[in-house]
Amino acid sequence: MDDNNDQNARFIESTPSKSLSELYNNARMSPLSLTYFHYCLENGSYNVSLDFAEITFTNESTYTSLGRRVFDIYIQEKLVWKDFNIVNEADGVQKPVVRHFNTSVTDNTLEIRFYWAGKGTTRIPVRGNYGPLISAISLKPTFKSCSEGDKKSVTVYVIVGVGATCIFLLVMSTLWWKGYLQCKKRQRKDLEGMELQTVSFALKQIKAATNNFDASNKIGEGGFGAVYKGRLSDGTSVAVKQLSHQSRQGNREFLNEIGMISCLQHPNLVKLHGCCIEGTELLLVYEYLENNSLARALFNPEKSQLILDWPTRFKICVGIAKGLAYLHEESSLKIVHRDIKATNVLLDKDLNPKISDFGLARLTEDEKTYISTRVAGTIGYMAPEYALWGYLSYKADVYSFGIVLLEIVSGKNNNNYAPSDNFICLLDWACHLLQNGKIEELVDDKLGSRFSKAEAERIIKVALLCTSATPSLRPVMSEAVGMLEGQRDVPDEIPEASTYSDDLRFKALKDFQRERLNQSASSNQAQLASIQTASDLCEYNPESRSD
Repeated sequence: MDDNNDQNARFIESTPSKSLSELYNNARMSPLSLTYFHYCLENGSYNVSLDFAEITFTNESTYTSLGRRVFDIYIQEKLVWKDFNIVNEADGVQKPVVRHFNTSVTDNTLEIRFYWAGKGTTRIPVRGNYGPLISAISLKPTFKSCSEGDKKSVTVYVIVGVGATCIFLLVMSTLWWKGYLQCKKRQRKDLEGMELQTVSFALKQIKAATNNFDASNKIGEGGFGAVYKGRLSDGTSVAVKQLSHQSRQGNREFLNEIGMISCLQHPNLVKLHGCCIEGTELLLVYEYLENNSLARALFNPEKSQLILDWPTRFKICVGIAKGLAYLHEESSLKIVHRDIKATNVLLDKDLNPKISDFGLARLTEDEKTYISTRVAGTIGYMAPEYALWGYLSYKADVYSFGIVLLEIVSGKNNNNYAPSDNFICLLDWACHLLQNGKIEELVDDKLGSRFSKAEAERIIKVALLCTSATPSLRPVMSEAVGMLEGQRDVPDEIPEASTYSDDLRFKALKDFQRERLNQSASSNQAQLASIQTASDLCEYNPESRSD
């Protein structure tokens, strides 16, 4: 209003200069605020590049060289630079300067705002010549975009309004064309209403990354199939999960995993880079986590060189809890994982936990419990009401989490540990120790005295509270996080502690062990000798899988 120009021509600044590239000869300027939006972006992490050049002020020894332009920069409503001064950053006028920022898009929209906060000059060189000035904005995904193929990531210029590709239609049309969606209404129902935000890789990319699935790159195997370490052409390390052609549940779980995890982003959830659907191959491409699974670190010291000290174990407990709290209470899609166990918790290079394997995950509504005719999971980790009667709610994951807490503290496998014939599993032993006031005996002997007794007691009590036979007595995950971090009080008395020996928590395990004993004399003894194998999942019924 104070530039003395009714046509507002000063919103576009143009100064041809031989010392600057054409990109910087023009700029947008406003005396107060400039805000840019980019809609329909694929959710994920982006690198935002902001190009500046001060083309209004001069280096001449006149008053025009005295101008100062100072403004604030916001990205996704977050202040990323206060009192930004183009001349200071570029070390002069008529000089380009680029500043890069990392940001995340979670609702398909990016907002960038430049705001004049009242600093700098207002009348030099002319009236109204102040406020933010920007030459160009560009952004580049730090993940591989599905529209790239083998090409380099394409720089998207917000100022020209390039629209993003509709990922959902691309993935679904590809699945239909390959025949995976034909006559499979149940699969489509699992994905109904979900927008898939994932990348489609070519099979040749995956083969190149894994050296054609070389055996030396194999890092694991389960009922779903083998997992290979790979390196993409841009240097990104990945873990490639290959569907076994013998897997009965693979197609449904493949679609389920894409639909679930592609919509989720959290520091304690494994990141899905994309998938490959080509010929008979079904592949999932994940971020590569250097330290494999929590189960390997706890139960297979001969294969893992990791030493999990007490602070690390405590950090892992809290991290898993936060990941589950996000799934249950914080994400836009409320999800029950259904297969929480140490095998499905992976550790990154800093030993931060990340929940993985969403093939069995289910969408839920609020706190409602529903009956599942397809009970699936891992014996020893399944909540009794779910294992015996198919009653599924968030509290099923809470129970599984409690088992994992006991395993982290003790370093022992719930299914494979019993100090005597009087106990069926680790949980049974933990309940006994609590009842007899010897709770510290549960702590891993490898730790010696190098652990916090207060934290250990807190974790064990939270674990036993989470594994209550009655679902209503179990906390929700946000409450469990608060108790672990000391922000909420842990009850002094754990319900059902005095009657644990005959409750439902151990009925499924006892039934399963009885079945094992009956079959031990048969020719399948070697095949059924271990409850917990590397795949770590027993076929409790036809809908279960061994992953």
